[in-house]
Amino acid sequence: MIAVAGFVNPHHDSGSASAQSDTSAVPVAGRTGDGDASRSVDRATPAAALKQLPGLGPGFLAKVPANTQQVLLVTGKGKDQNTGTAVLYTRTPAGGWIAGPSWAARNAKNGWTTDHHAGDLHSPIGVFSLTDAGGLDANPGSKLPYTHSSAFQAPGTGFEGESLADAFDYVVAINYNHVPGTSPLSAERPMGASRGGGIWVHVDHGGPTHGCVALAKEDMRALLLALDPSKHPVIVMGDANSLAQ
Repeated sequence: MIAVAGFVNPHHDSGSASAQSDTSAVPVAGRTGDGDASRSVDRATPAAALKQLPGLGPGFLAKVPANTQQVLLVTGKGKDQNTGTAVLYTRTPAGGWIAGPSWAARNAKNGWTTDHHAGDLHSPIGVFSLTDAGGLDANPGSKLPYTHSSAFQAPGTGFEGESLADAFDYVVAINYNHVPGTSPLSAERPMGASRGGGIWVHVDHGGPTHGCVALAKEDMRALLLALDPSKHPVIVMGDANSLAQ
């Protein structure tokens, strides 16, 4: 879900710990996996670097750290919608940005918010660092610290009756109310439990999330292989209108 791996039930934000230019820098995958063919997105890498990250207004551009060289830009279709796109951008030595593949993405059932709280079924809007990964599956080659654990479980079904069994095969913790440098399973909540947590990028299970961002499994694997802690990656996420501010 974007973001929400929950913790009493790993699909809800709560406080329990039971679940927890060079274009070569960005892998260009094929189409979305066979199990999600209806949501396939053509992959194409632009020949020229962009001067700025597209769709971001001055407020959000100012929040991207100067030392960040990788930005996962997740753009929702609308404030109250739960689908969108994700693109991994890599900064060039000249300061421009090269776009990687465009991936279909999902977010929380009720859309986006700038004031996320536990259980509100919204994904938080903002710019957050990406420092920690993990999953039920073994590390596919992530450069981020990777926690491989059977605790990455999402029991039950999603909002549309879909199975959640594979949702946490791969996850990247979004540092919204998460302590950088700790496992995605960590229950530490710097802003307090009421502000939610367990906001991850994880595997798409075929329906909206409780707060997380979700990508097809093949795309999650590509993301894990591409993210490089030495490039200080961040995620910029929100609906298109909010991001344009």
